[in-house]
Amino acid sequence: MAQGDREIDQQLVERAQKGDKRAFDLLVLKYQRKLTRLLSRFIRNASEVDDVAQEALIKAYRALPSFRGESAFYTWLYRIGINTAKNYLVAMGRRAPTSTGLDAEEAETFDDNDRLRDMNTPEAELMSKQMASVVNETMRTLPEELRTAITLREIEGLSYEEIAEAMNCPIGTVRSRIFRARETIAAQLRPLLGTSDDKRW
Repeated sequence: MAQGDREIDQQLVERAQKGDKRAFDLLVLKYQRKLTRLLSRFIRNASEVDDVAQEALIKAYRALPSFRGESAFYTWLYRIGINTAKNYLVAMGRRAPTSTGLDAEEAETFDDNDRLRDMNTPEAELMSKQMASVVNETMRTLPEELRTAITLREIEGLSYEEIAEAMNCPIGTVRSRIFRARETIAAQLRPLLGTSDDKRW
């Protein structure tokens, strides 16, 4: 995230804190899609995801007076989103999302697929769909803290420092969680790729 971008966010936050509702609307416009995409890694039902995203944005708006700018606005917002999703799952008596039949469709929207689609032979397309399906399925089965860390890193593109802030834990813990998540995903991909156990990717 460019420094200028963070400064623009900070200006919008300050205007919103002074009661300018339009400034907060601009922040919502900027981050709602990313927040929804993040939450969809935890909650499978699209309408539930929208509800939880709305709840997170309302919480963020109410908590805005306490935002001091120590972290980037979007890091702060993601932390609220993650906590809202966790609380929602607990309230619904669910811990982790269950698998759905959407893997093939999800493969089309999986971020890495832009690169994978360049390989346009039918075999390569099938392989890319299988890989995306395995990655999505494995992500769903990861423990919550590993899934959050790898999602923020690989899908949202946050730095280790930003993830440590969002997850409220030391940077060493973040590195360890991402390493473990990647190891788990790599282990599931090995049969597809035909690589040996000593190769990670």
